[in-house]
Order: sequence, then structure tokens, then C-alpha cells
Amino acid sequence: MSDTPAIDALPDQTRTELEAAAFRTLVAHLRERTDVQNIDLMNLAGFCRNCLSKYYVAAAAERDLEIDYEQARSRVYGMPYPQWKSQHQLEATAEQRAAYDDAHG
Repeated sequence: MSDTPAIDALPDQTRTELEAAAFRTLVAHLRERTDVQNIDLMNLAGFCRNCLSKYYVAAAAERDLEIDYEQARSRVYGMPYPQWKSQHQLEATAEQRAAYDDAHG
């Protein structure tokens, strides 16, 4: 048997801190991987940077905090979304759109 504690046995505060660190690492990774388009994320994983932004807003609302969606997107993208879009977003290909429509249509 392992000496490592089960995640469910960790104190709530510790588990929350670990989950927050994992989220920050994911966001940092996505900021670095500007070559990965949101449509690719949606097609492969069913979520994208915008979804993470919406999750952020929803988590705030659950705590009676009002976070603006654009503020959340800036947090996830590392810059205002229009700036990210102009610098990094490519037009979706016909294949990407078809895959998205098949998965989410």
C-alpha cells in the first residue's frame, strides 16, 4: 500500500490549492501554445479557452462574485481577447468546421 494520501483524504484547503495550481498551469500552457486554435481544442477535448473563461465566471458567481466575462478571458488568454485573436487566431478550415459540426451540431 502506498504512503501517498488519497486525494479525497486531503484537507479541503489543500485540495483546492492543488486544483488551483493545476488550473494555473493549464492556463499558462495554453498561453504558450498559441498555435493551438480554440476549434482544435473543441474538436479534441470539447472545451476551449473561452470555455475556461466561462467556467471562471461561473465559479465566481457561485461565490456571489461578479466577474466580467471579458476580464475572465483576459485572465485566460493573458491579454485582451481582441488582441489575442488578431495575433494568433486563424480562420477555421473547412475540415475543422466539419469536425466541430459533427461533434457539436
